[in-house]
Amino acid sequence: MRLALFDLDNTLLGGDSDHAWGDYLCTRGILDADTYKARNDEFYEDYLAGRLDLNAYLDFTLEILAATDVAQLDEWHREFMRDCIEPIMLPKAAALLQQHRDAGDKLVIITATNRFVTGPIAARLGVETLLATEVEMVDGRYTGHSFDVPCFKEGKVTRLNRWMEENGYDLQDSYFYSDSMNDLPLLEQVTHPVVVDPDPRLHEEAKRRGWKELSLR
Repeated sequence: MRLALFDLDNTLLGGDSDHAWGDYLCTRGILDADTYKARNDEFYEDYLAGRLDLNAYLDFTLEILAATDVAQLDEWHREFMRDCIEPIMLPKAAALLQQHRDAGDKLVIITATNRFVTGPIAARLGVETLLATEVEMVDGRYTGHSFDVPCFKEGKVTRLNRWMEENGYDLQDSYFYSDSMNDLPLLEQVTHPVVVDPDPRLHEEAKRRGWKELSLR
């Protein structure tokens, strides 16, 4: 079965779910809008520029998980899905996923955003297999720490290779769709790299390499 791999933020979604989660928490008054949003925006700019310190970002963004009961987090996430994620769902992305389903491909979302944020989004998109940055739980509560290899840059390749070995897949005739230059390590590994509404650096790289470019917006 051929693999069809998809980045999530700004690829299958018309926005960034991780950044949107922070904005949601500020809008609801759960976090201080002035201090948190400014720092969240700084991290997002670092991500776009390819200089994100992922460990520092994870420490920042996962702190709220450790401070909050899981039932409350789940309630907030349901509101987040309704108010922030549904509006950035892309019909063309749904059609692309269906195209690969109809072809008999194995669909995998592979994202740097943590599993707490992205698990329900992958389920909403009908994609069963999600490789994401993992968040630690102990005794039914989040600890505020991640574990395993972060699913970011070269880490996406590491996590995917391990998943393929464990599940009997390979990259023969594979596809990967992404918007971000941060995903160049994985785009270089697949048979069919496709850049989707790419950032400026990836757009130029795709032109240089003759990679296919498409828009789902």
